[in-house]
Amino acid sequence: MKVNFTNIASYPAPLRLIIFLFFLLILWIPVAIPLSSLLNNDKNLTIIVIMGVLYLEFVCLLFFWHKTIYNVKKWWQTYGFNFNKKNAIELLNGLSTGLLLIFGLFILEASLGWVSLLNSSENLTRIVFEGLLSSLGIALAEELFFRGWLLEELKRDYSTINSALFNGIIYAILHFLKPIEEIIRTFPQFPALVLLGLTLVLAKSVNSNRLGICIGLHGGLVWGYYIFNVGKLLNYTEKVSPLITGIDNNPMAGVMGLIFLGMLSFWFWEKYKSNNICS
Repeated sequence: MKVNFTNIASYPAPLRLIIFLFFLLILWIPVAIPLSSLLNNDKNLTIIVIMGVLYLEFVCLLFFWHKTIYNVKKWWQTYGFNFNKKNAIELLNGLSTGLLLIFGLFILEASLGWVSLLNSSENLTRIVFEGLLSSLGIALAEELFFRGWLLEELKRDYSTINSALFNGIIYAILHFLKPIEEIIRTFPQFPALVLLGLTLVLAKSVNSNRLGICIGLHGGLVWGYYIFNVGKLLNYTEKVSPLITGIDNNPMAGVMGLIFLGMLSFWFWEKYKSNNICS
């Protein structure tokens, strides 16, 4: 019996998401299980390899999904993942904005006496370069999934604002798939993740639905944190609760990080409203 995949396009968004993820798991599990057994002596390598395979299969599935269900060949254009000058400039703008936000946050906390800035004993040049590469890799992977595939599937059924809200909540939930005691302990990070998801959707919307700004912003935030954390440039004075500065020294898991993210979100929200009024 021939399966008519085009009917899936008319299904509600939640069902389409489940079907896509089901296909992805069917492709991934038969590969992940033997790889895990083969590489079980090195946990870190195992995670890197099986997650790399998962992402490669995700990208391959996008070709099938869009060609078969939506009759679209160039899915990357649908997601705003075009290889052009505007996307590159917006990526760099986002990267610098995210980096400056983290630097500004820690400089303010240092001026308040909540952290002290240290001279790094590490090879800072190497750390900066490694941080840039790893942060861009993380940002590219997550943004193509969350602000690319997931967001565009939601927007087929919902308004931009509702899609942004759902996107942020799903983004936060998927980052909280961990033991219940860890969920409770690190819960202050949850609203920050929701807000970050919302902010990145707004950023994409005000930049003509291009993905470069999202990759840049996300990458800049991760890069900034990587430099300070791995470079051992900070010492927390414990003058205030970690709820203020961030649980586990994660700036996005505290009140200060939430305030800084809120300011960034407000700026993109004002631009979004302005663009809608003008249009």
